[in-house]
Amino acid sequence: MRLSPQDRLFVLTGAGISAESGLATFRGSGGLWNGHRVEEVATPEAWEADPELVWRFYSMRRRDALAAQPNAAHLALARMEEKLGDRFYLCTQNVDDLHERAGSHRIHHMHGTLFQSRCICCNKPFPDQSFYETAPDLPSCKTCASPIRPHIVWFGEIPLDMDSIYRELDRATTLLVVGTSGSVYPAAGFVHVANQRRIRTIYVGPEEPLNIEAFDEIILSPATQALPPMIEPLL
Repeated sequence: MRLSPQDRLFVLTGAGISAESGLATFRGSGGLWNGHRVEEVATPEAWEADPELVWRFYSMRRRDALAAQPNAAHLALARMEEKLGDRFYLCTQNVDDLHERAGSHRIHHMHGTLFQSRCICCNKPFPDQSFYETAPDLPSCKTCASPIRPHIVWFGEIPLDMDSIYRELDRATTLLVVGTSGSVYPAAGFVHVANQRRIRTIYVGPEEPLNIEAFDEIILSPATQALPPMIEPLL
C-alpha cells in the first residue's frame, strides 16, 4: 500500500483482527455462550429480562480480553498511525482494548468498550474493569442509585458518534477494512460510501466478506501476515 503525503487513511477493523489474539468471534463460533445465543445476552431486551446473566457474559469477555495480547496486525496499525499522524483514523467494531495496548491513539470504538460502564439514567461512561457475576455484585450508580450497564452498543442500538465517523470517512482517500464479515451494519456500508466518493478501498482478511464485490483490492490473508508488510512502503 503506497500513500502520498496528501493521502488520508481510514481503517475499519472487526472481530477477525482480535480473533488472531485468541478472542472469540461469536458469530463464527455458532453465536452461542453457555447455551445462549449472543443476541440473548447482548440486547436491551436481554438486559431488561436478566441483567445478572448479561453481566456474567460481559465479565467473561472482560476476563478474556485482559488475558489476550496485541498481535502483529495491531502493532502494524499503530506503526501506520505513528507514521501518518493526523492523516490516520482507526474505527473499530471491537470492544476490546488491544488497539490501545498496541499503541494506537486516534481510535474510535463505534460499538463501545468492554472496560467502561455507564448508569442507565446518568448515561455517563466511566472506566471499569470489575467483574459482576452474581446478583449481589451488580453495580448501581453512586449518584442516583440506578443500575449500571456495560458501555456497549447492543443489537438494536445505534453505534456511537456516527457523525464523526462519516466526517473522517469523507476526508479519507483510502479505506482499509480488516477482519470484518461485511454483515454488520452500518459498518458494512462504509465501503459503499467510499465507492460513492471515489475513495480507494482495500480488504484484508482470511475469508471473503459478504460485501466483497464493493472493494477495489482484496487480500485474502490473516491480518497478522498481511498488515506488517503493508507498513514498509510508509517507512
